[in-house]
Amino acid sequence: MKYKVGSDLVYTIDQPSTFIFNVQVVRNDFQKIIAEELQLDPQIDFDELTIDDNGNRYVRLVAPVGKLKVNYQATVDLSHFLIDRKTIAEVPPAELPMETFQYLYPSRYCQSDMLFGLVQSEFNDLEPGYSRVAAICDWIYDKVTYLSGSSDSQTSAYETAMQRAGVCRDFAHLGVGFCRALNIPARFVSVYAYQLEPQDFHAVFEAYLGDRWYLFDATRLAPKEGFIRVGTGRDAADVSVATIFGSVNLETMNIFVDRVSEEKSSVNTDEAIALA
Repeated sequence: MKYKVGSDLVYTIDQPSTFIFNVQVVRNDFQKIIAEELQLDPQIDFDELTIDDNGNRYVRLVAPVGKLKVNYQATVDLSHFLIDRKTIAEVPPAELPMETFQYLYPSRYCQSDMLFGLVQSEFNDLEPGYSRVAAICDWIYDKVTYLSGSSDSQTSAYETAMQRAGVCRDFAHLGVGFCRALNIPARFVSVYAYQLEPQDFHAVFEAYLGDRWYLFDATRLAPKEGFIRVGTGRDAADVSVATIFGSVNLETMNIFVDRVSEEKSSVNTDEAIALA
């Protein structure tokens, strides 16, 4: 399936400021970038680095006083790893790949240690495996109200569990925190999402089950087969769209995701999806 994705960001800058952007699509076995372009106005030299095993792509630049316009567009050929979810088991800590261990520990926005009691009472007696993570998503969808403006950039998973309201970022953090409290490695993922309304960067999460990472989205706002990966990390702090050092105001942000090919998805409700 081919998609065209893009983001337009416009900033007003009061003093020379440093930006680190994470808006570019990840290159991996499931995401083939056919074409892409990053344009800056004014034209500014920038550094581009892929600095971790997740393939996150960061752009660093120093912008002068005035306005900065950032336009990114890419055409992506997206494929999926599909498997019957009934066959996917949890992995005991003693058998987990060592590289997954960083996603077992509490992090800034996902305090799994503080969620332990709630998780034990709600999920400990459920059958381990994909179905238990799916039950976590059901719990979040049923118990937490999706409400714009109910949280901010400092809201944590624990606060979301107490307040029972949030947005996609909060839903993803809560899913990550719940999984880690059950000794299931989990990580935060930012994506472009086809059919998301209104369009924006979207936050979901992944859990390590069987022998790979599987996608989950407790918001149910868009089909998982239309997620195009941008960033992966312990929580939102690792994959912020823009990290800014200076006095800056975001003026506008416009996101688009269009399907290029006309083929229909072959994903059904009994299958789990992985986008490595």
